[in-house]
Amino acid sequence: QVRLVESGGGSVQAGGSLRLSCEVSPGYMFSVTAVGWHRQALGKQRELVAAISSGGRTNYADSVKGRFTISRDNALNTVFLQMDNLVTEDTGVYLCAAGSPGGRHPGYDYWGQGTQVTVSS
Repeated sequence: QVRLVESGGGSVQAGGSLRLSCEVSPGYMFSVTAVGWHRQALGKQRELVAAISSGGRTNYADSVKGRFTISRDNALNTVFLQMDNLVTEDTGVYLCAAGSPGGRHPGYDYWGQGTQVTVSS
């Protein structure tokens, strides 16, 4: 069973920073798997905010470009999301998700439980 465990959420004031971590259970061929961070805000649709391919290529939602940085450490089976200059609109539950090894099919196969991020003004 593949498990993804997020950590690093919390409450910060606008302008602050947080660093989220997503650890994927061993044995999932993590190094050849894309991982994405998604945000679920109250009353809004879940959105993909940042993703990183197995080769390290990244993409970001327009709303977070220049403020968020996604990275991965294959030795640790972990993906990070550095969030700087946070704004109140960044509030939500952040979930990471892993795709299929080698990108055999599109989308994400496994999801974590999420970690809450709250940004106050």
